[in-house]
Amino acid sequence: MSASGPKRAERLLNLLQILYQHRYPVSGNWLAKELSVSLRTLYRDICALRAQGADIQGEAGTGFILSRSHHLPPMMFTPEQLDALALGLRWVSAYGDAGIAKAASEVTGKIRQGLPAKLKTLFDESTQLVGRTQVAHHNFENLNSLRSAIRRRHKIRTGYTDRLGNVSERTIWPFALGYFSGDIVLAAWCEKRNAFRHFDVTRLTFLQLVPESYPHSRHSLLQMWRSAGLDNTIPGRA
Repeated sequence: MSASGPKRAERLLNLLQILYQHRYPVSGNWLAKELSVSLRTLYRDICALRAQGADIQGEAGTGFILSRSHHLPPMMFTPEQLDALALGLRWVSAYGDAGIAKAASEVTGKIRQGLPAKLKTLFDESTQLVGRTQVAHHNFENLNSLRSAIRRRHKIRTGYTDRLGNVSERTIWPFALGYFSGDIVLAAWCEKRNAFRHFDVTRLTFLQLVPESYPHSRHSLLQMWRSAGLDNTIPGRA
């Protein structure tokens, strides 16, 4: 990779963005591998950024961290990254429930505000389109409440009607929502079954927030769920 010119400028910006994503020191070896450069080139890049005013703390052997008070320059993306953003946001707007679709629209506005004029045009004119072969989820209820419970790590008391018409009441620990073809599925630990279960959110008959946090973090439950191989199971069964 050239040590100067547009490619180096893009690499320096990428380095800033990577450092900004981490709250703890990141090793030089990891950064060099992430940027596909030699360790020597990485150290030169860090020196160059410091000379331009970037408050990068740390040193070789201990790792590097960017001060949280440092402000990144206007958002810069490659055309492929802009296409990825446009496609993802358009999909969420088309197939997400009303709450998450509204959030996608708001994110689109924030991204546009931070883009230089040329990139804003590329973003607006992206030709990555979303097909209309699935059922939109705009009318699904309770999803804002479910997302809030997941973020707050709260138990939920709920009624559920399974695919055979059996009705039951459960106390569950919700930790993830999955969007599938025509379905939104809640992944949760079920106290009644003493196991992980998947719930079609359209079959939840009521939701009652339990003022009690479940004992594990969302990340821990997600890891246990994945370790059990449940991320590839048929959605909607409980």
